[in-house]
Formats: sequence, C-alpha cells, structure tokens
Amino acid sequence: MVLRAMYSGVSGLRAEGEALGVVGDNIANVNTVGFKGQRVIFHDVLGHSILAGSSSAMPGSGVRVGGIQQLFTQGSLANTGVSTDLALNGDGFFVVQGTVAGVQGNFYTRAGQFVIDNQGYLTDSGGLQVQGYAANPDGTFQASVSSIKAPTSSIQPNATALMEITANLDSNSTTPTLPWDAQNPANTSNFSTSMTVYDSLGNSHQVEVYFRKTAANTWDYHALAQGSELNPPVAGNAEIGTGSLAFTTNGALNTVTTTTAISVNFAGATAAQAIALDFGTPISGGGTGLDGTTQFGSPSNVSSQSQDGYSSGDFAGVAVDGQGVVMGLYTNGQKLAIGQLAVAKFRANEGLGRAGQNLWIETRDSGTAALGTAGSGGRGAVSAGALESSNVDLAEEFVGLIQHQRSFSANSKTITTADEMLQELINIKR
Repeated sequence: MVLRAMYSGVSGLRAEGEALGVVGDNIANVNTVGFKGQRVIFHDVLGHSILAGSSSAMPGSGVRVGGIQQLFTQGSLANTGVSTDLALNGDGFFVVQGTVAGVQGNFYTRAGQFVIDNQGYLTDSGGLQVQGYAANPDGTFQASVSSIKAPTSSIQPNATALMEITANLDSNSTTPTLPWDAQNPANTSNFSTSMTVYDSLGNSHQVEVYFRKTAANTWDYHALAQGSELNPPVAGNAEIGTGSLAFTTNGALNTVTTTTAISVNFAGATAAQAIALDFGTPISGGGTGLDGTTQFGSPSNVSSQSQDGYSSGDFAGVAVDGQGVVMGLYTNGQKLAIGQLAVAKFRANEGLGRAGQNLWIETRDSGTAALGTAGSGGRGAVSAGALESSNVDLAEEFVGLIQHQRSFSANSKTITTADEMLQELINIKR
C-alpha cells in the first residue's frame, strides 16, 4: 500500500507538470491574435480492471492527463483601423492555402492579420493565400474556391449613359420675357443645374440642364454642352437634348416628353454617345410622380443628382463588408467586387489539430470543413478593421497556476510521507 501511495504521488506530479505546461502556453499566448486557450482534463487511474468485477472500495492508483481540450469561445474584438485586418464574430474560420512545415493544403485560422502582397494576393502574415469566391464580371460570385487576388491594374473608364435629377421647380415661377436662347441660357430660363459626365475615354465634360417654365404646370428642359468639346466643334453652347415636363395641380410629375434625345459626339471619343435623363417615375409611367422632380410652391433647388460614368482609376486598396465581400477601391471613387471570403465550419471545433502559426488543420475528430460565406449556415459575420484577441483570461490562468502549484506540492508530500513510512517498515527489521 505504501508503494501504491508513492506511485499515486508520482502520477500526480507528472499530471500537474503537464497541466502547468498548458497554463504556461495559455499565458504565453495572451497577446496572440485569434489564439484559443486550452485546459487539461484529468482522469483517475484504477489499479484493477473494471471487467474483473472488483469491489468499488478498492483504492485507485493516481491520476493521468486524459486529454487537452481547446476552448473555442469568442475573443473580444479590437479595432485597428487597418482595412485588411479582419475578425470573425461567431463560429467559423478563415481559409488559407499554402505550405506549412512541408505540408501543402488548406489551413484554418481566426487570426485575420491579412495584407496584399506584391502579386496582388490577399495573404496572412505567413504568406499563405486567403481563399474565397472570385467575383464574376456581372457582380455574382463563382461557385468554386480560389485565392483572392486584387486586380491592381487600372480599371477602364465608363461612358455616362444615365443622368438622374431629383429637384423641385418653383410653381410660383413665371415664364421669362425673352425667348429661349442657348447662348444666353441664364436670362432665358428659370433654373439650372450642372453635372459632370464622362466620354468613352474617361474625359470629363460639363453638361448643364436648364429649366424654363412655359405655361401653368409645364416646363421645358434644355441640355447644353460646351461646343468646343464636340466633334465637329461649334461656337458657344451646343444644345444636345430637349424635352418637357408636365405636372399635376398637386405638384407631382405627370408626364415626361423627350423632344430631342441626348446623342453627343465628344471630340476623340466614341460618336453618338447616348445619355438618358431620369427625372423620376411620372404618373403616366405607373409611378407616384413624387420620387423625383416635383413642382411645389417653394424655391427651385436640386436635392440630389447622379450619373453612372467614371474616368479610369488606379487601385488604392480594399474594403470588406460584414458578408466578407472584398471590394477593390480605386482613385476614381469606384468600388468593384473582387471576391467573397470563404468561411469554414466544422462539426467539432475541439477536434481540430494545431499546426502552429495561428493555424489549425482538419482531422478525423473535427470532421471535414464545410465552406460557405460569412453570416450563412451559422457562420459568424466579418468585422473589418478589427482583430480577434486571444480568449485567454489571465485571472483564471493565474488562479490555475496557484492550484497546480499547490497540487504539485501536495503530491510531493505524498511521496515524502510514503518514503518515511517505508523507512519505518525497514527499521522494524532492525
């Protein structure tokens, strides 16, 4: 029995030593991004087989480490302001691909310290390429997973095809005395607005739209461009489009009539560039007549206007939304979808194997990775400009240090006490 007590103490020393190593690993990684702490699971040891039907009163033979459990609780999110720093708020893992310690394949991580490398790939701090669904030209995403790569080349310009104007035309306005004159628009109209449009080469041009009241609840509009910018050039202003707007007595847009559709030949660019003017949905078109240009008894003003053209632009960086869609940012103000991050989900996160470098690999215990997008199928959302901190609680780890140290000391006392008892037995013979 004395020897049994001694071996039980030895097993306690061994188990507490292993536990102390786990606690030390947790404390060492308290500042490791995306780190998940671990805890030791202790099992008691019996000195006999349970199959032998022995009495439950038989003493045990000590303790052993039955396993080390990974704790995949959510870590707090720390804002960094870096657009390529990403964190998952919820279940799931980012997927990266490359070679680690001679092993080639997919790895999984919660550490979203990503950067764009010199080839345009989104990579982690170890150079592994982040995986996702590449964007198609029509804005959809491919079904297969590949490395996310930013097209760092310039994007081609887009010629303006649509101008939208939301405004109010003062119902108290009177018809100007002078007839409409494209060379004297300010004195022959009631109100105007100006917008920058782009040709097929990305060159910008000013198009001014003048509104002239012609009768009660009726207005004409005239679109003008600078004649020197056309092919062939003309002197002064060039009228490139005209039409009329009719309103109801309630100020709603009733009809829009196009007299001359805009078709402009900017010098050096594609000829006959068509530009549609959108003043809102008139009642005649099935709308309310109140979602665009109106005619109320308040001063004429433009509340919003837009056009769909842009010049060429250089790559300036990326931005990521909550669904993990990676957008390329360009100097011309455009945002183009590059891809959507793949997020892996496992049946048993605790079964994943640690691969170092803040990475995990799938194992038989974890099950096969199920890839999807952020926010779907129980997967967490992506937080851009933030990183997930380690989930290690220092207070708990320090308490654990004390517990394991006390237990280690107590087990050593068991050994020394058993040694003294054994010495007494030896002294009996003397």
